[in-house]
Amino acid sequence: MRMNRFVIGLLCLTGGLAPGSAPLLGAGVSTRVGVATSDITPPLGAPMAGYYHERGADGVLDPLFCKAMVIESGAEKAVLVTVDLIHVTRTVTDQARSAIEQNTGIAGERVMISATHAHTGPELTRQGVRSGTMGGNRPVAVEYTVGLPGRIAETVKQANIALAPAELLRANGSCEGLTFNRRFFMRDGTVGWNPGKRNPNIALVAGPTDPEVALLYAQRPGARSPREAVATYVNFAMHPDTTGGSKYSADWPGALSRVLAAYLGPEHVTLLGNGTCGNLNHIDVSWSGPQSGPFEQERIATILGATVFQALKDLEPVSPGTIRARAERVSLPARQVSREEIAEARATVASATDDRGGNFMKLVRGYRTLDIVEREGRPFEVEVQAITLGPDLAWVGLPGEVFVELGLAIKRRSPFPRTFVVELANENIGYIPDRRSYAEGNYEPESARCAAGSGEQLVEAAVKLLTSLHESSTP
Repeated sequence: MRMNRFVIGLLCLTGGLAPGSAPLLGAGVSTRVGVATSDITPPLGAPMAGYYHERGADGVLDPLFCKAMVIESGAEKAVLVTVDLIHVTRTVTDQARSAIEQNTGIAGERVMISATHAHTGPELTRQGVRSGTMGGNRPVAVEYTVGLPGRIAETVKQANIALAPAELLRANGSCEGLTFNRRFFMRDGTVGWNPGKRNPNIALVAGPTDPEVALLYAQRPGARSPREAVATYVNFAMHPDTTGGSKYSADWPGALSRVLAAYLGPEHVTLLGNGTCGNLNHIDVSWSGPQSGPFEQERIATILGATVFQALKDLEPVSPGTIRARAERVSLPARQVSREEIAEARATVASATDDRGGNFMKLVRGYRTLDIVEREGRPFEVEVQAITLGPDLAWVGLPGEVFVELGLAIKRRSPFPRTFVVELANENIGYIPDRRSYAEGNYEPESARCAAGSGEQLVEAAVKLLTSLHESSTP
């Protein structure tokens, strides 16, 4: 494992701020930050995730990384980890947290491990019929998955070793016209999913987007040059499924890292916590231009990077305060399936081995049904996590591909001025639509393993955690 460590710092005192910056509050509280990265690109030939047909990796377009940021404020720490994978499993998170606690003393509930959702990364070994069909039980996938928790833990260990005094600043930008809701009301009364560019049967878009670009920015003491910034945590909601093919790639989150590093320096670390984008992607149906392939990630990263650079002009110091973290287990009911659906699912999965030739939605329903049957009626016991820093910042971790409506609801109801809502955090139970979308149907609701109303349960749990943490952070 190739490892790079970067140390950043500035004591959170009123001196050393950029011209025109407001003085920091609570100057007696010191803040330290450490970051580290590691290359987690699997060997060639490993099965790749993201679609409903098996494919093996035959090259590397750009490497996949695990990135860790340890934040210490006063006597408390929290860890933010991002991995260029389609998801992380509950087992990977539990094992990584255990090793992190053993190595660093940082409690598991203070560690958020989120996936960027790259569709050009490896298939991890996990429960479920689909994972096995896609190659998740092959020895190369098993070996990679078994070793992943240790690699994550080692990256966090190195970030913790790199802890040094740091200045944290925050900003928000807006990137309009880059992320799009991929569900549409059609003229025939149905709801379409990715209905195609310039489709004359589109009536109107079926839901909102979230153009907010939220930043946490860390820099060295007394920084006067952009090259003294060392890490940026970016929260933006958009599916990373632009590159395709059979070569490993971190997709647009990886390209964004390269764009920011071109300005902020080659050692700058960009962590991407993907927002709630279960029903969002990059496809602009009003534009006839092509939007797939390796070149598309570069276009997206350039536009999003420009928004980040613009937001840097509005950076404000983060008010120091205690880091707090809590997690709550939420029981989400599984969908009900009939005997007829089970019989149809078994026949479909047995006869249709990939998603081509009109088999896509049949396979979506088939794998969903068989995965639910495997559960034997057990609900999904999932984690909702909240980490807060003083009165200013909060992170919420959610356990799947969450519809944007749900993330927006958490942001609106959060008592914190800046709330990073991060999907695919710590585990993945698949799509989590809002209640209305179940009735509308099509891909994401058809794929969802949890029952209607599950998303709203997660919102209530997140708001409860945020409210409790905010009350305890207010003097």
